[in-house]
Amino acid sequence: MILAIESSCDDSSVAIMKASDFSLIHYEKISQEKEHAKYGGVVPELAARLHTAALPKVILRAKEHFKALKAIAVTNEPGLSVSLLPGIVAAKALATALNLPLISVNHLVGHIYSLFLEGPIKLPLGVLLVSGGHTMILGISKTGVISVLGATSDDSFGESFDKSAKMLGLGYPGGPQIQNLALKGDDRAYDFSLPLKGTKRLEYSFSGLKNQVRLACLELENSRIPYSVIPRLDRGISSENSRISYSVIPRLDRGISSENSKIPYCVIPQLDWGISSENSRIPSENSRIPSQQKANIAASFERVACLHIIDRLKLAFSSQKWARFGVVGGASANLRLRGMLENLCASYDCELLFAPLEYCSDNAVMIARAAVAKYHNKDFCQNLEMHPRSSLENLKII
Repeated sequence: MILAIESSCDDSSVAIMKASDFSLIHYEKISQEKEHAKYGGVVPELAARLHTAALPKVILRAKEHFKALKAIAVTNEPGLSVSLLPGIVAAKALATALNLPLISVNHLVGHIYSLFLEGPIKLPLGVLLVSGGHTMILGISKTGVISVLGATSDDSFGESFDKSAKMLGLGYPGGPQIQNLALKGDDRAYDFSLPLKGTKRLEYSFSGLKNQVRLACLELENSRIPYSVIPRLDRGISSENSRISYSVIPRLDRGISSENSKIPYCVIPQLDWGISSENSRIPSENSRIPSQQKANIAASFERVACLHIIDRLKLAFSSQKWARFGVVGGASANLRLRGMLENLCASYDCELLFAPLEYCSDNAVMIARAAVAKYHNKDFCQNLEMHPRSSLENLKII
């Protein structure tokens, strides 16, 4: 049996898997979503402290299986350095205490193995990896060598959901929030443009789509600001009311009467609305956008983001002959994307593989499965090092 530890981002997870038949003996995962939700995203330093507190407890709860262990596996790349470190330290300590070999596992390779948790990997294979940190199209040869066919040039698919959800005043993580709200909206209400439309570059880009969401939010926020009138202090005030110059500031309790139409105004938005000017760069997180408009923006964004994934995949399918195509990563749980992928693979007569929903996001089970492959090849790590940034190009996974 192999014990695996995963702590590359904001989930502390431990799993034990039998190397002989891939059966799962033990699994526990502690999510940090609630702790990070108040900040609208993962705070690395907070994640590190939570991992340091949680991992020893989670490992101890698997103590009854220690005598049967044959190796200790741990995610060492890629990920947040402050999150990877607690997992690596715990793995080294446990391996030393039990006198067991160490196995290093690439987190993204773990996601690929999430497609084959209960059996041998089937190659060759095409893979779409969509998560909070990565968006890639991969080709894996018969011998298990990975080729990166395309990747995002800016934001990832999952990251664009998180940031759009924050602009809409929704919670974290943004994927489920956007998906649930989109069910109540009109996905054609906003004609967001499709990124890289008409180009032949096999890459993704979500920053422009994210910016369209930002502008839509700001337009709605600014259009709902009421105003009231106060005298300006930089000009003289005559006893005749008609000569008084005024400034206009947003107020919640009253608007501007048509009788004041001849008074010169300048607009000074209130700071507590989170709007600094007509060209404000960031919408207020406590957005005052009507709920139906929020749903419409969410639905329109989700539709175009998923269309972008499919549009670029069509380029890949036109040059590749895959009999099987897998979709992995936390963002692969999006139901609209899954439906579109099913239609795409059916049109190319290609078998579509999904990881089980409970193992789409980061987890130690997929790390244990990847470690089993390394264990059978006696691919042990003599000097375990951390690599927060790493590439999959030309990496061999079997």
